[in-house]
Amino acid sequence: MKLLFDLLPIILFFVAFKFGEANPDAAAAFATQHFGALVKGGIVGAGEAPVLLATLVVIAATLAQIVVLLALRRKVDTMLWVSLALVTLLGGATVWFHSETFIKWKPSVLYWVMGTALWISQAVFGRNLLQSLMGAQITLPPAAWRTLNFMWIAFFAFMGLLNLYVAYAFSTDTWVNFKLFGGVGLMIAFTLAQGVYLSRHLKPGDE
Repeated sequence: MKLLFDLLPIILFFVAFKFGEANPDAAAAFATQHFGALVKGGIVGAGEAPVLLATLVVIAATLAQIVVLLALRRKVDTMLWVSLALVTLLGGATVWFHSETFIKWKPSVLYWVMGTALWISQAVFGRNLLQSLMGAQITLPPAAWRTLNFMWIAFFAFMGLLNLYVAYAFSTDTWVNFKLFGGVGLMIAFTLAQGVYLSRHLKPGDE
């Protein structure tokens, strides 16, 4: 259930884009009528309507996630706040300037922010964030924690570059498909690979 909640903005972005792509004229008319004030010039064209509508949906969905968590008195992860800031800033620029470039950069920037946070925490402050988050559940030797930290840093760096490659080398439709299926699929595959690595170091009681 939590996984579905975390993926909700991406799923809704995908659905909104596909709907707009299938009905470009209706999407353009709807966006112009209801969100024209947010767009430079006040008019949304049929070619740009799908990504603009999807961007507005993902901004609203990310904000809704935080509102729900606060209403339930749950902790809002720092990265969710960062994601909201990035999607609002870059998504807002996409809507205002009629340019999909800004929203395409959002996943890469978020990946790099997370990777940089892991690196700075370890290199500058001598604190392993992964160990802080997971140390109560599993016990690993210091070298294994450092390796795990580096693995996530490298993965986030790779994902940021891969997102930009897909964004610029392929169509927006392909990028949207990759954003949901490719990005999530690679994250799951990496997490499973990480589990294999961890299994070599876990004590019997931690499994």
